[in-house]
Amino acid sequence: MSLRRARSVKEYVDWVRQAVFEVGDLRACLEYELEEEMHRFPAFLDPLESSIQALYRSMETGEYTFGREDLPFMEIAERYADEIPFLSLLKQINETHRKGLDVDGASQ
Repeated sequence: MSLRRARSVKEYVDWVRQAVFEVGDLRACLEYELEEEMHRFPAFLDPLESSIQALYRSMETGEYTFGREDLPFMEIAERYADEIPFLSLLKQINETHRKGLDVDGASQ
């Protein structure tokens, strides 16, 4: 099954902005749960969050470029897939990064 890719720059940036929100929301949920249980954050959370934020910053500053390699957060995302509720969004972002925008609307 092929993943849907963003059809415009605006949609792609919106997806990355949504991923920034989602990882922040995951952190907030874990903070609430951990406050009651007195545990520590999962090891993947900080590197995942910083990698997604770095991607978004590179878009904001105009330094972002598409590439053929996976985005840095994908190794973490795949390893901790069961703990990341927005994994499909991260996969779509990565697919767009690797294959470019779907300007023809060919992939669905």
